[in-house]
Amino acid sequence: MSQMQQIIERGNAVLIGNYARYPVCMRHGEGALVWDADGKRYIDLFAGFGAAIVGHCHPALIRAVMEQSTRLWHVGNTFYTEPQIEFAQRLNKHGFAGKAFFCHSGLEANEAACKLARLRGNRQFTPKRWKILSLTKCFHGRSLAMISATGNPKVKEGFEPMVPGFAQVEAGDFGALERAVDDETAGIIVEVIQGEGGINEHSADYLLGVRRLCDSRGLTLIFDEVWTGCGRTGRWFAYQHLAHPDGGFIEPDIMTLGKAAGGGLPVGVMYAKPALAALLTPGTHGCTLGANPICMAAACAVFDVIERDGLANRAEELGRLAIERLGADRRIADRIAAVRGRGLMLGIELKDPPKRIVERGLERGVIINLTAGRVIRLAPPLNIPRELWEEGLEMVAQLIAAG
Repeated sequence: MSQMQQIIERGNAVLIGNYARYPVCMRHGEGALVWDADGKRYIDLFAGFGAAIVGHCHPALIRAVMEQSTRLWHVGNTFYTEPQIEFAQRLNKHGFAGKAFFCHSGLEANEAACKLARLRGNRQFTPKRWKILSLTKCFHGRSLAMISATGNPKVKEGFEPMVPGFAQVEAGDFGALERAVDDETAGIIVEVIQGEGGINEHSADYLLGVRRLCDSRGLTLIFDEVWTGCGRTGRWFAYQHLAHPDGGFIEPDIMTLGKAAGGGLPVGVMYAKPALAALLTPGTHGCTLGANPICMAAACAVFDVIERDGLANRAEELGRLAIERLGADRRIADRIAAVRGRGLMLGIELKDPPKRIVERGLERGVIINLTAGRVIRLAPPLNIPRELWEEGLEMVAQLIAAG
């Protein structure tokens, strides 16, 4: 029995099986490469669900974490700490003017956003407003409230009844969304590009309509940028692809972040416009370990590396290269229905569900993901070397060609 098999047996004895784990134990990583416990190398084209956005063990993140760990680990949020202030300032610099609440994950950020939308609706309107609309094929997390907000029926199975106050509307059908709004609707939550749903992008016209609907009906618009934030789509945030006809961008009232925000450490952000953020007074919401100084120091370093190295522009460049290369590959043309996405958040939709494609990728030494039954997701670190990216894309093409 190999060393890795022994580790896996130990894990199976003590870990709950809620994850469909592959029979691989990863031991260390560097940049866009990881190695398992038996020493096998893998090109990582998924970066831990997109979280390792500047790669594994980036020197700047290591330095930031080590320096902060010698100063302060945790004191709680009844005190100010500099790292959380500095990270919030970076959000203001690269996004819209707002204020931040920090937690551990995108799920928690979405919970906080829905709470804030409901708080606004209940305090500022009569009758009170408490319902949240979302879209089919969306994914916002796995808490009881967020599976109620999520549009994938499989996520809900076994957890009925759903939390009241959440309903889904057909994505892209603006008329249906408009009809779904009633006097008790508090807000609308939208992924600018749907991740788990298959890398589905909404048109700018649709999202402009949603923004104007929220403005006219007094609704809170939440953009879930847990997948799309931090440069992954070729902009700091995906809403910055959406030009507003009156100037600027189509902005949300609340933006949520997770995954890449901590570069792989647990960081979630609910980022709200100041007037809305003011409603969260002491006692209305909290998170004991949110804004942990070590995690905040890492988050600052993530943003600094992305800015210093121009990684958002690099994501746009490498994403364009991938779409052109995959679209021109005659070996796989008859197997692909579409290649879509922005930057380094890409989806390759296959005409037929593939057989063991993730497992076959691991056997060849490349990490990919499959979602929505037949959409291969690619979300590598933004600083993946071009030659390694091309090598990984060739491996993906070979996997598709082999069926």
